[in-house]
Order: sequence, then C-alpha cells, then structure tokens
Amino acid sequence: MTAPFLDALIQRTGLPVVDETNIDAFLAPAAGECPNALLFFSGAGAPRPESSDVAAVLPEILRAFAGRLRGAIVAPEAEAKLKGRFQIFVLPSLCVTRAIEPVGVLPKILDWSDYVQKIEAALDPQAPVLSAPAKPKTQFTFSQGA
Repeated sequence: MTAPFLDALIQRTGLPVVDETNIDAFLAPAAGECPNALLFFSGAGAPRPESSDVAAVLPEILRAFAGRLRGAIVAPEAEAKLKGRFQIFVLPSLCVTRAIEPVGVLPKILDWSDYVQKIEAALDPQAPVLSAPAKPKTQFTFSQGA
C-alpha cells in the first residue's frame, strides 16, 4: 500500500487486500462462511479527501454487520481493472456483494443511517444484482451520398 490511511487500516483491522488475481477466491464463501462481502475501493491512487473518512468508518460498519458481512480492501493498483465489474463510478466507494455479484454501491462518505439502510437493503436475499449499464440501442452511421 502507498497511502498511509490504508496502511493504518490494514494494520488496525487485518482486512485482506484483494486484486484481480485473488478477488474471486475471497468472494467465494467457504463452507459456513457469510456469502456477503464489503469491498473498499479507496481511490488512494489519486488524492481524494473522503477516502480516509470512509476508511475510518469501514471497521464500524463491519462491526455493526458482524457475521453478515466480510470486508476487504481493493488494492489501489487493481481498482481501475475491477471498477467496471463492480459498478464503481465514484471513488471512494464501498461495494456490497453476494458471493461474486455486486448488489449495492455506496459512493463517498454517507451518514451512518444511510449506511445502515443501504447495506440492510443490499443484504436482503431478494436484492437484485447490479447489472452493467445497457449499451445504446440506436446506432448512427454516416454515409456520403452521391
């Protein structure tokens, strides 16, 4: 890690760091393990003032949802490769997953009540999986007339 707030978070919590090589193994729940995870996309590769705020609240969120949510930090150098897969458009963001599928994204820093409400909704077994934005259905072509 290169950001001091991430190094401190890892040291304080022992959260694993995931990248494109090990994220699927982390997200696949072991027998008896909670299938839901919370991924922290910190945006530490570029200065973002809210990143350290989200890092400070992350352990509290994991405590509040203990037994229902596992946490991990996405390595800053892997964020660009993983953002699209998890529907991350703003950094920092937290992504709630059900196994390997994203079910909720919480961008920037939020009020505590918003975290609780949105994470509870994402943990609902009936919560829909987030899908990629649809491609345009209209295609324009240009042809030069004679």
